Amino acid sequence: MRLVLLGPPGAGKGTQAADLCRRFGVPHISTGDMLRESVKAGTEVGKKAQSYMEAGKLVPDAVMIGVIEERFSRGDGSRGFVLDGFPRTVGQAEALESLLARLGLPIQRVISFSASDETIVERIAGRRTCPACQTPYHARFQPPRKAGVCDRDGEELAQRPDDREEKVRERLRAYRDQTAPLVPYYEKRGLLRGVSAEASPDEVFRAVEKVLTALA
Repeated sequence: MRLVLLGPPGAGKGTQAADLCRRFGVPHISTGDMLRESVKAGTEVGKKAQSYMEAGKLVPDAVMIGVIEERFSRGDGSRGFVLDGFPRTVGQAEALESLLARLGLPIQRVISFSASDETIVERIAGRRTCPACQTPYHARFQPPRKAGVCDRDGEELAQRPDDREEKVRERLRAYRDQTAPLVPYYEKRGLLRGVSAEASPDEVFRAVEKVLTALA
């Protein structure tokens, strides 16, 4: 099972990827995790990525492909994988296709999660975290007993700058400009299947399982 998960921020890709990996016993290959691991290991590619990250710039496609190659060099992807957060552009998708062709590990399915902008904004902008104990909350879905205060230690809850509504809408615009073109790209290759991410995580997972039945 070799999968790519697409979808806007807040669509639940990370949650679904983790559940799929537990269900099918394959590695979860996450862009963020790969970058952190490469930087921590001090590899040449990691050093290049770090220079861009510290400058607050996007890591170029060529460097990201280097990070992906490092990750696949471990060999555990030979029994399957779930790619989450990569590719983000058509250029990255083309480079990934070439890499996986060389490895004999072509993508079998691309699942595109969809949700309305308002659903995404509500999910992300409602997130809060205790700065002391890092307990997560949500203004609607997982509220504290007392508004704005952590149940455990009484600390005032904080919102990440990236989770503010205006930033969320910026991220959605960036997704439409840079990543949404991957939908027709993979559709033309017969790999794409769409799943609504408006439902609960469990319901979404059942819909994903149905999509994957054809790969069994």
